[in-house]
Amino acid sequence: MHELAVAESVIAAINTQMPDSRVVVVHLEIGRLSGVMPDAVRFCFQLAGEGTCVEGARLDITEPDGTGDCASCGTSFTARGPLALCPCGSTDVTISGGADLTIKAVEVAGDV
Repeated sequence: MHELAVAESVIAAINTQMPDSRVVVVHLEIGRLSGVMPDAVRFCFQLAGEGTCVEGARLDITEPDGTGDCASCGTSFTARGPLALCPCGSTDVTISGGADLTIKAVEVAGDV
């Protein structure tokens, strides 16, 4: 389950930057084409966060759609699932967005 590694990496990055803070909310953006399951990250985040600065923090996740560009017909399109298939039917596409995982913001006690 790579979602555990994702959760641990997010926690480590936050803990490195603000080890003495009490984090209350973490805002993540997980693109729909990233291959990461948000519900699994939520579960792992709670477990991996025990005893760290994010223990008890709420994890707020947004899931932007992916975008792709078709080499066959030249169309740019929205991709919502794990397989980026152009509306023309071609699989000759380049993913241009929605595959990222980004820590967008971190709220600490006293910031809210």
